[in-house]
Amino acid sequence: MTNLSKQSDYKYREIRNLLENWLQDRLDKDTFKWIQETAENLANQPEDWELYTSFSGVPQHTGKNVLEFSDEEMDQAESLRKNWKPVEWAADQLGRVYLLLNFAENGKSEFLEKIEKIFVTSDLGEAVALYKGLALYPFPEEFKNRAAEGVRSNMTTVFNAVAHYNPYPSEYLDEEAWNQIVLKALFVESALYKIVGLDGRANKTLAKMLVEYAHERWSAGREVSPELWRPVGPFLDEEYSDDIKKVLDHPDKIQKYSALLALMSSDYSGKDELIDKHKNLVNEIKDQNLTWDDIGKEFEEKDS
Repeated sequence: MTNLSKQSDYKYREIRNLLENWLQDRLDKDTFKWIQETAENLANQPEDWELYTSFSGVPQHTGKNVLEFSDEEMDQAESLRKNWKPVEWAADQLGRVYLLLNFAENGKSEFLEKIEKIFVTSDLGEAVALYKGLALYPFPEEFKNRAAEGVRSNMTTVFNAVAHYNPYPSEYLDEEAWNQIVLKALFVESALYKIVGLDGRANKTLAKMLVEYAHERWSAGREVSPELWRPVGPFLDEEYSDDIKKVLDHPDKIQKYSALLALMSSDYSGKDELIDKHKNLVNEIKDQNLTWDDIGKEFEEKDS
């Protein structure tokens, strides 16, 4: 497994400072003073009730508005935590993770013990914040089981907190757990293009699982997301040729695009013949600079 986020072991303080700056820019003076003073208290061996009450009470002060970040701020995030983008983060989630990063000053055992208790007792809003923060906590190796638990959640918002715009799963989860993320995302109709590391973690086992899932959907007369073919593309071969031909015959152009993008990413010996049969569509893909992310966004908008 790659361990890119080992950097968070020694950069979580810089990340914490960045979150503090973002909060200061977005909160009124009194609210920021509260969260700053609360953070200082949590860094100095607070009573358990102080941690739990503070963490729980953040939304009462910050609200729950989804935050917008500038390109410069996105670059700042990337510079401190590779592949992390604070997309779809709300004010209370940012505040809660900021408080936890201050509490981390109390040491590894204290931090891990208390954060696990918060995970276990959390309500939905608290759980979403906790899982969104996985990539930012120190001692990242210790959260693999917790991340896998979030993937298994029957609440889509919790699942998305682990799966979307979060580099932790692609860096720390094993192949089986990773494959379950992708398959479950399709099952709960959650966008694949928001999953960090989707292309880098594509694998033959996942491709087979996804094609079998497509067969189940087709047999039930149900639609198959065009995003499904993104992780399958690099592993397309004669075994899957009839499946990709079926997608090429789909009346929806976005489905055809997905089949062609999959073929273009493959080493399948018969791909040139299939691509040649759809030159006009291939030219459209090139002229529009269509990417898999574009496919995902268009399908998400159409399906919403």
